[in-house]
Amino acid sequence: MSQGLGQLAVKESWPRYFRLGVVHFMLYPQTSAGEGPVLESLTELARDADLEAMEITHIADAGVRRQVRSLIDAAGWTVAFGSQPVFLRRKLDLNAADGAARAEAVAAARECVDEAAYLGAKSIAFLSGPDPVVAMGEAAREIDPSRAGALRADARQRLVDSLIEICTYASSAGQRVVLETFDRDVDKRCLIGPSLDAVKVAQAVRREFPDFGLMLDLSHLPLLQETPEYALRTAGPYLSHAHVGNAVTRPGSPLYGDAHPRFGIPEGANGRDELTRFLRGLLSCGYLGGGNASTAAERPVVSFEIKPLPDEQPEVILAGAKRLLTAAWYAL
Repeated sequence: MSQGLGQLAVKESWPRYFRLGVVHFMLYPQTSAGEGPVLESLTELARDADLEAMEITHIADAGVRRQVRSLIDAAGWTVAFGSQPVFLRRKLDLNAADGAARAEAVAAARECVDEAAYLGAKSIAFLSGPDPVVAMGEAAREIDPSRAGALRADARQRLVDSLIEICTYASSAGQRVVLETFDRDVDKRCLIGPSLDAVKVAQAVRREFPDFGLMLDLSHLPLLQETPEYALRTAGPYLSHAHVGNAVTRPGSPLYGDAHPRFGIPEGANGRDELTRFLRGLLSCGYLGGGNASTAAERPVVSFEIKPLPDEQPEVILAGAKRLLTAAWYAL
């Protein structure tokens, strides 16, 4: 690609710049607890030659897990492990003020690292626990701003301590640890949170583990009231993974919050233009590199995180997302 007049002229297709992936447990939400048609749905996705990366989570049955590992080898996928469903389902908190609760979360993280290693994942993603100020509910309205800042700073330090413990354990398995940013006051209500706070955490963890990284999700940026340009300008130097998807920001909508609906729904905050801006930001911050990589290992991953509505077919919305990606790429 060449720079010119503030825009990017596309000279190569997107596979030259990144490996396309999909978050399996979101595309097939019935598998997010590690059960359901895990093997069947992954087998269906393995037939899609456009998908070079696959993001999976905990698989409850050891026999299915073993079959999935064989499928991964046959498909030739780059695999990433998402612990987020595990942590959300069990309400685990890596920045918990209670020591026992934080220890429980770190222990669960180690279990996820072990499973990720078995499945051949080279990276594993986590999310922070709840924001302590937002968790106060109506009482937060009365809290002094300096007190709120102190509560969040203490929680960030506990999160950093937890992540360093996890990185220490994961490094022996050759895994990179990634922290994904979520909304702070809409749905997940996580400490991390705004991109600026995510950078503070990344800077602290990288003092001991330089390969630690952040994950930004285009779906979450409208919920954080951040533009793609701002988020990537702020967190781009620490970025190690990227998701793209949609969100609805209108309160009262059945899809309001962190629902990851498909692109193209009437109330969606993200469409071709927003995806183009996000891709442009990924190029500008250096995440996508120069398009000169010759091997899969040299290209970063960009994954769709989209969830079908009850009357939608996963394979159809995935195909639609790929069409939109092509249109967004050639609009650069």
